[in-house]
Amino acid sequence: MVISKTTSSQIARVGWITFAWVIFALFQYLVSYGAIVELGVDLEKVDLRTPFVTSIFTGVLAGLLGGSGVVFLWERWLRSKPYGWTIRSILLSYLIIFVVVAIPSTAVYQSGLLNKSMFDRELWSIAFYHLLSPTTLIPLISWLVIVAITIIVLLVNDKYGPGVFVKFLMGRYFNPRREQRIFMFLDLRSSTSIAENLGEEKYFSFLRDVFKYATPAILKYQGEIYQYVGDEIVISWELGAGAKKANCIQCYFEIQQALRDRTDFFLEQYQTQPEFKAGVHYGHVMAGEIGVVKREIAFSGDVLNTTARIQSKCNELGVDLLASENLIGLLNLDEELKPKRIGEIELRGKKERVTLFTV
Repeated sequence: MVISKTTSSQIARVGWITFAWVIFALFQYLVSYGAIVELGVDLEKVDLRTPFVTSIFTGVLAGLLGGSGVVFLWERWLRSKPYGWTIRSILLSYLIIFVVVAIPSTAVYQSGLLNKSMFDRELWSIAFYHLLSPTTLIPLISWLVIVAITIIVLLVNDKYGPGVFVKFLMGRYFNPRREQRIFMFLDLRSSTSIAENLGEEKYFSFLRDVFKYATPAILKYQGEIYQYVGDEIVISWELGAGAKKANCIQCYFEIQQALRDRTDFFLEQYQTQPEFKAGVHYGHVMAGEIGVVKREIAFSGDVLNTTARIQSKCNELGVDLLASENLIGLLNLDEELKPKRIGEIELRGKKERVTLFTV
């Protein structure tokens, strides 16, 4: 069975969440162990193995259940539902997951402590009793904090874009640096007439839906959303990620297909089918953090202006996608994506003509 890029990425994130939550469970164990040592308890008379095994079991089970909830449900809610509704739903889901994890974890602990079989009815009665005891409040709050931190990280990650938040934390762009990047300028076709037909409020909802359905394809092909500019999306790739398997070109066709797959929805809601035209180019840019109150990573360089100019030629040349010769030379395009040479085109503000291809 072939696993898609999106699914494999989601599975990997569940794995990382599980790993992080196991570390937290072991940290709780070490805190308890430290408390026992501080009290001067004879360690030979204390069963340390059972709580250690229980901690790992709890972390793995919580990570798999909670991580799956975060990746496959909660993250989607955060992106598509009102925050108030989302927070209430996450809290309810968390309580359900906590109960599902706490009961078997307590049973595992009591099984080791009392040397009883996991199938012993009395053992499960004890597990339910401990779940309802006041001492359960401490782990309940502790794990709630961990879930809250996980959700906050997801929110911040969405705010800056996947991978960008980590670069902020590592200070990668605190000092400006020169790097090679691929840029794609996606522009919505006939946006002016669509806006006139729909009106301001409905057009805003239209754009929000278009961007929502375009985003999974961008993430699938490792793109970073640099900016939303009106009805335009500016996407960026590090050179290696964008050139690998022609991700920067595949991304465009995946976006178009995602919008076509929802033709019935768009025709019913907005009486129009959205389509993008795009320009793709690569080159050197200066990248660095900019701003004081609202800091973000900004790119500057001729490559951005050139990409915008390339995209602006789509209507004139009657094509949906234009790419520079320099970029096409980097990509290993198969027969399905065979490039077609348009010719040397004069771009506004450029002294030299640029050879363009369509795919």
